[in-house]
Amino acid sequence: MCMSLNDWESRYPSKFESLETIFNHIHRGDTIFIGSACAEPQHLVQGLIRYVKSNPKAFSFFDAEVLHVRSLGVAPYAAEKFKQNFRHNSFFIGDSTRDAVNKGLADYTPIFLSQVPDLFTRGLARVDIALIQTSLPDNHGYMSLGISVDIVKAAAEKARLVVAQVNANMPRVHGDTFIHIDAVDFLVPYDELLLEYQPEADTDIARQIGKYVSRLIEDGDTLQVGYGRIPNAVLSHLSDKKNLGIHSELITDGIMALIQKGVIDNSRKTVNRGKTVATFCMGHKETYDFLNDNPSVEFRTIDYTNNPMLIARQDNMVAINSALEIDLTGQATAESIGTISHSGVGGQADFMRGAVLAKGGKAILTLQSTAASDVVSRIVPSLRQGAGTTLIRGDIRYVVTEYGIAYLHGKNMRERAMELIGIAHPKFRPWLIEEAKKLDLIYRDQAFMPGKRGEYPEHLETWRTTRGGTSILFRPIKMSDEPLLKDFIYSLSDQSIYRRFMSRRQDMPHERLQELVVIDYTKEMAILAVLPQEEKENIIGVGRYYIDDQLHTAEVAFAVRDDYQQRGIGAELLAYLTYLARREGLLGFSAEVLVENRPMLHTFEQGGFDLEKRIIAGLYELKMTFKE
Repeated sequence: MCMSLNDWESRYPSKFESLETIFNHIHRGDTIFIGSACAEPQHLVQGLIRYVKSNPKAFSFFDAEVLHVRSLGVAPYAAEKFKQNFRHNSFFIGDSTRDAVNKGLADYTPIFLSQVPDLFTRGLARVDIALIQTSLPDNHGYMSLGISVDIVKAAAEKARLVVAQVNANMPRVHGDTFIHIDAVDFLVPYDELLLEYQPEADTDIARQIGKYVSRLIEDGDTLQVGYGRIPNAVLSHLSDKKNLGIHSELITDGIMALIQKGVIDNSRKTVNRGKTVATFCMGHKETYDFLNDNPSVEFRTIDYTNNPMLIARQDNMVAINSALEIDLTGQATAESIGTISHSGVGGQADFMRGAVLAKGGKAILTLQSTAASDVVSRIVPSLRQGAGTTLIRGDIRYVVTEYGIAYLHGKNMRERAMELIGIAHPKFRPWLIEEAKKLDLIYRDQAFMPGKRGEYPEHLETWRTTRGGTSILFRPIKMSDEPLLKDFIYSLSDQSIYRRFMSRRQDMPHERLQELVVIDYTKEMAILAVLPQEEKENIIGVGRYYIDDQLHTAEVAFAVRDDYQQRGIGAELLAYLTYLARREGLLGFSAEVLVENRPMLHTFEQGGFDLEKRIIAGLYELKMTFKE
């Protein structure tokens, strides 16, 4: 026989009282905890405010502290008119309390959310009254905390008085979500729709960032994804992946959609295999209904989900988070804009640090390159004064904007700055170059190609397979490729260097290298043959041409690393350069080849050109006309 709320009221009549009676139990100076985010007990909050308004002289509500994490509903307790009654203190700032915090009318406590339960346990943060929201009790008297377990369970366990709004709309979520009716002092039956989270609509910029991030995610990875426009765009680009897992702080509509498509099945997780694990949900009713009594999903307390040591045990863990601003050395803030508080420390650092400690793990930081309608760059020389540094330099691995991917781990300050400038908005790159010079982050003579001429042509990236079966990424050269190109050139034998540059000079200083990587893409093209190996790229070949405007042809040359020669890589480079040149309407190529360099000559001869050659002073001068 199923027990109804009336049955429970008959058994525990003292637990079912009016809000007026319940709130009489609150004392002046008490700390009141309110359930988190979309699980906020709206009826209890509104009842609390009505009680204060109708009892203006009630001493019990003087100087009460309200603890909350990311309020999505109204937060009247943070209003100035209630300053004698309440002082709001947030562990993570939401839209409805941000103004109050920044005006000094409310407080913000910066802390990793994973550590908040320990504050309650050790008594460093007192909880006198916990206002929470639960599902209906089952026949055994257990109620689920539903879509927000996070710090709610710890608060309820330590509170002197627990008041639960029992709501039939709250899903019964599996995992560490249950609280027994014996542990609750008062139950307030009241059904209302749960709060829903509506992220901002996708934009072309968000979709481009999502596309780049999807390249970094592999089948079988376990993901943590934050909230907002960009994380949603990332999830929308993962439909072609397989066997993904979720170990996250948050479940969103996008995650639910991928579970329903079979993309997320958790079959290759190292910890909690077969289970989607999170600690709270912000979404719509359809997602809440999906969670209800679904044994494939488990919610755990936040000191479990966000524990970096546990996260690190998850092989191929990928943490994907967003930032408000990052400086050229790799320091990032996700919590403030200068001294203006925006959100909070949250769980970002725990997941990013745990992911990089995991076997095969990745930490990915995303941000739109600009803010305020392209008036402000989010990539800056230095973080603004007063900004909270959410991630320090050593935390940063991948940074993704709509202009590409920068990998910072193991890079020196100069290399980091050049990588980040390369993915900044083009209109801010000249400014960033000059500021980086002033800060001595980059070479004082660092060259730069402004405007469209220097804008990286990402659409020219392509994968090619040689006749020997080697799959290679062909991509245009970037100004940040100077260290890679230096390694490539110094990997060549003396003979290969002489054949390519026709010089006995063995050194390749910065002054020469930057002439090869900072190019005007409208006048020349340089294509790298790259073997991506984990986070590092290895150049195994370089091909380039320089346009002769008068003849409407181009001078072409290429070089292949010695241990990859005779594998058809030179032929593929030449074929791709030919394709690009013909797209530009060029009529053909010219080249100079040492007579002794038979392999390169053979490659040109097999290139499908109408070829003319003559020998002058030990050199073949080649004229190669494109065939119709």
